[in-house]
Amino acid sequence: MMADHAEFLRDAIAGLSGQPRALPGKYLWDEAGSTLFDRICSHPDYYPTHREMTLLPAVAAEVAAHVGPGITVVEYGSGASRKIRALLDVLEAPARYVALDISWDFLVAAIRRLAADYPAVAMRPIHADYSGPIRLPVDLAQGPVLGFFPGTSISNFAPDQAVAFMARARDTLGPSWFLIGVDPTRDPARLGRAYGGCDGLMAALHLNLLTRANRELGAGFERDAFRHEVRVLEAPFRVEAHLVATRETGCRLADQAFVIAAGESLHTDNSFKYEPAAFQDIARRAGWTPEAVWVDEVGTFSLHLLRGA
Repeated sequence: MMADHAEFLRDAIAGLSGQPRALPGKYLWDEAGSTLFDRICSHPDYYPTHREMTLLPAVAAEVAAHVGPGITVVEYGSGASRKIRALLDVLEAPARYVALDISWDFLVAAIRRLAADYPAVAMRPIHADYSGPIRLPVDLAQGPVLGFFPGTSISNFAPDQAVAFMARARDTLGPSWFLIGVDPTRDPARLGRAYGGCDGLMAALHLNLLTRANRELGAGFERDAFRHEVRVLEAPFRVEAHLVATRETGCRLADQAFVIAAGESLHTDNSFKYEPAAFQDIARRAGWTPEAVWVDEVGTFSLHLLRGA
């Protein structure tokens, strides 16, 4: 199930027409991109997954004690649905697992594997883009709800965008809990390795966006005319991913031609880094009440449990 062609085309034209130029990061996540990111998560350079998978199992029982029995878990951007296992192993009689992801084929395969290991939990995969409003085709009023947004995906949103996303999540989930992973890391060397290294896997992930645009939009990008680059920037603190043209090149979308000069970049993604207090302020602005926060022993990952009335 591919993204809507008209929406992808519209977003790509808008991004390439702007200054600086951009290609929206949500289109990184076709099946090939999701598979590449799954490999990235296992790489030693990519600290967020390693730190989260140390912290999450250690606090899962505390989360379970807060949320109680019979919970429906709604995971945003579930990907390979690996992290949910740490919760399903300790939650008391979880009723359902609702998994949202933009990469449908990858999601269906992941849920098939998960369902075999948790036969007592009803599984519902849903193809959804959480960067916009979501109305779930499931009734969440039947029992308690726990939203789950692991990894560092909240980091893709600038502060005001994060507030808007979390306000939309309140509308989607209703009265509920929300467990969110947040990355406070500020070490440029560590960030450079995580977002620019991984033995070329990060570069392959972002260059795959050009391959996807060629396949689905007929864009005609010369993939070998670009190199992947990350930039660590302040105010607000973030990592930006770019594809930088190594020579003059171009592409065509619909009836519009774009010339990209040597040295010009296409901005493909952001990762904003939020320290615990800053993230709790974002949560409050979106109508959530912080209930608990856990930080890993080296201060490179935090988990926040929020409650929405």
